[in-house]
Amino acid sequence: MADIRDLSIVLDRIDQAIIEVLRHEGRITYQKLSERVHLTPRPCLERVRKLEQLGVIRGYGAILDEKKLTPGLSLLVLVALSNQSGRAAQKAFEAKVRACPQVLECRLISGAFDYSLRMRCRDMEHYRVLTEVWFDDPDLHIDKLVSHPELAMVKTGME
Repeated sequence: MADIRDLSIVLDRIDQAIIEVLRHEGRITYQKLSERVHLTPRPCLERVRKLEQLGVIRGYGAILDEKKLTPGLSLLVLVALSNQSGRAAQKAFEAKVRACPQVLECRLISGAFDYSLRMRCRDMEHYRVLTEVWFDDPDLHIDKLVSHPELAMVKTGME
């Protein structure tokens, strides 16, 4: 028997249209959504519910202006763990960043670095102190951090 995670989800053009509208307008009414995708409201609602049940649509949220919420510095931070660190260090690092309010996003990546973080700190001193604590934690096995301050937001996933 095939594992459900191995199955690809096939989306038709209406499903794709629904996703595209919801990506930009998550609070749109079903009436307006159905008009935009050329479907009656009931089947439109059923398709949205199906996409939610399949996990294609994982949730809805607000797009926040991080600068207004937390004045300061936005950074992209690349993190490399030591080669000998193993899965325990990955789990410890992931738990640390989940608990850190300054980390807005964390992605496991391939290549020369293991993680990509989006962070928001008051200033560079705040970032330095925070990452110094991480370096001093022997459970994390951090080998290298490379930070890139964000100059401007050019495009978001919501555009």
